[in-house]
Amino acid sequence: MNIYSAAVTFFLVMDPLGNIPVFLSLLKQVDPKRRTKIILRESLIAFAILTLFLFCGKPILDSLHISQEALGITGGIILFLIAIKMLFPMEQNRSIEQTHGEPFIVPMAMPLLAGPSSIATVILFASQAPHQMGEWFTALAAASLIATLLLLIAVPLQKLLGVKVIAALERLMGMILTTIAVQMFLTGLGAYLSQT
Repeated sequence: MNIYSAAVTFFLVMDPLGNIPVFLSLLKQVDPKRRTKIILRESLIAFAILTLFLFCGKPILDSLHISQEALGITGGIILFLIAIKMLFPMEQNRSIEQTHGEPFIVPMAMPLLAGPSSIATVILFASQAPHQMGEWFTALAAASLIATLLLLIAVPLQKLLGVKVIAALERLMGMILTTIAVQMFLTGLGAYLSQT
């Protein structure tokens, strides 16, 4: 996998389009001038969390003696399940309890941006190709930047496109992620079968 496809994958699992309604709901009581600072802060925290797991995830997996083939197959299954949730979202998944005051780390940075799926994905990439860590970091930085920019223009974007169009775009992203997941699964399975 190259840097472009990695960036697309990271962007898809972070799901900024799907998070727009949640972010707007969490920030509706916050002064509009303050919203930009909060989104930038939370996005930076999420990026730091994902970077930490990108560089520290492989030693954890190595200590558990998990093979590259098993990781590839598991990663494909995990991404496929994430894609299914994007294709068929359930309303309760989007209901986040309104926090009093200004949100900090939870739930915006984690688990909305740096959630279990994002963390699992960066660990997967780092473990499958540790010699490409520079590329994975660049891809993660690019995906985080685009996601942040998308969240910064969330209010005008939702007004321009409407809720239905944003939901349709999220499903389209789910379709793309499905094909990436299947390819990852087949690659891992092919590597396992070639060893037996």
